[in-house]
Amino acid sequence: MGEKGAKFIFVTGGVLSSLGKGLASASIGALLESRGLTVTLQKLDPYINVDPGTMNPFQHGEVFVTDDGAETDLDLGHYERFTHAKLGHNNNFTTGKIYDRVITKERKGDYLGGTVQVIPHITDEIKNSIRLVSKGVDVVIVEIGGTIGDIESLPFLEAIRQFRADAGKENVLYIHLTLVPYIGTAGELKTKPTQHSVKELRSIGIQPDILLCRTDRFLSKDIKSKIALFCNVSTDAVITAKDVNCIYEVPLVFHQEGLDNKIVELLNIWTRAPRLEDWQNLCHQLLHPEYVVRIAIVGKYVDLTESYKSLNEALSHGGLPNKSRVELIFVDSESITPNNCVEKLGQVDGILVPGGFGSRGIEGKICAARYARETKVPYFGICLGMQIAVVEFARHVAGMLKAHSSEIDPTTQFPVIYLMTEWYDEKSQTIQRRDMHSDKGGTMRLGAYPCKLISETLAHKAYGKEEISERHRHRYEFNNEFKARLEESGLVISGTSPQGDLVEIVELINHPWYLGCQFHPEFKSRPMTPHPLFREFIKAALVKSDYRRLTCA
Repeated sequence: MGEKGAKFIFVTGGVLSSLGKGLASASIGALLESRGLTVTLQKLDPYINVDPGTMNPFQHGEVFVTDDGAETDLDLGHYERFTHAKLGHNNNFTTGKIYDRVITKERKGDYLGGTVQVIPHITDEIKNSIRLVSKGVDVVIVEIGGTIGDIESLPFLEAIRQFRADAGKENVLYIHLTLVPYIGTAGELKTKPTQHSVKELRSIGIQPDILLCRTDRFLSKDIKSKIALFCNVSTDAVITAKDVNCIYEVPLVFHQEGLDNKIVELLNIWTRAPRLEDWQNLCHQLLHPEYVVRIAIVGKYVDLTESYKSLNEALSHGGLPNKSRVELIFVDSESITPNNCVEKLGQVDGILVPGGFGSRGIEGKICAARYARETKVPYFGICLGMQIAVVEFARHVAGMLKAHSSEIDPTTQFPVIYLMTEWYDEKSQTIQRRDMHSDKGGTMRLGAYPCKLISETLAHKAYGKEEISERHRHRYEFNNEFKARLEESGLVISGTSPQGDLVEIVELINHPWYLGCQFHPEFKSRPMTPHPLFREFIKAALVKSDYRRLTCA
């Protein structure tokens, strides 16, 4: 279908935030792929930041990174996990990014001295950004961030209202996600929030074609008929978006409700029958494990698990080939001291220290890494977690008692982790330079980089190949000045850049499983294809648990 031009689905949300537009959009993509269509997905975010890269995870949640180095909204992680879409810079636009483009054009004189306005200049730029991702695919699914009624979303909503007139009615579909709450005291489902949300959307010129009604139970035919009547849609276009036990059930629930049939009908697309056996098998595996392993995530954003969305999912994926449910125990790194490690970590089967920035909670993470090393508990350090492992090893094994990262202690005598000011970039094949005065994003190594693995190491055994590509998001690097001393003390450097100047993976010998990687493997894990490092980490944790059976399986 791609040669005939793409069809467009716009997903909006009403009543309140966190209803699950991202999961709904990803699930729509999964259903259309199951019918043989090619899809891509895009997120349009109303906040003014150019991207979420400099935003506090407490406010925004995880920053997802694509192969091409884009720092994006966490929903792009859902899109990649649910579909085969290859996403990048053009799959996430914010108000800031749109305005930045328009203002740059104005400064260059592209508007020939005309007055620059929201309509048509901002809305035209939004429409252009949507078209950027439409080549070579059958369907583009565009999620509009925020909630209907927010002032920040209005330019995006106006742009997608215009889009139907530009592309043709048969090529554009509006899907609105809303809430149908159950009021226990009344013993009733209430449709009024949905009616008001649709009324708000219609007031700006958008009549939804399909309603996804988030609720805790399947809607009766009478309730669907009532919603259809007041919201001016057909009854079969009212879809129950029921709460599920596992997010990967969402496509199956939507299919059961007839969503994919309705979409292809309204867009006038011919497709094969859906093939959902893989999704059914996946959900069966997730809901019927044999074993349970307990993994401690030692970080500083543990009060908001959205900060570790991809990480949580990748750990769950790692449990699948091991027939294990992964029980996550979030431990605030600021609460860990040398005296309470057994109390905090004594009951877990594996310890994971994730990525992060800044000095808060660093010493607690170092304590966790030392505890894992000394007590032979499987340890997985990601990005900062790898750097923590290096610092801990340098201090307590290699004799560099005050070793640290120069990010945390710029005056340390042993900066085993430091800001590399010059390195060879494998992607651009150029020498890259940076210093503390570079832009925050400019000082980072972002996106996919190649890594060469050393034979007979944990990493090589996990991947089963000599060279890999993984996504990065960090500023500080392993300091090669201390490489020889650390290796002599027993640190194994099992992965480097092809040129050998960037250390990517470190391991320990004489330990069941202790590995740190400078990249973020969680960004490439998929439920159907769990990431090798997460698979092997959970396997080691399962051995540590002595194959603890799940009594309620």
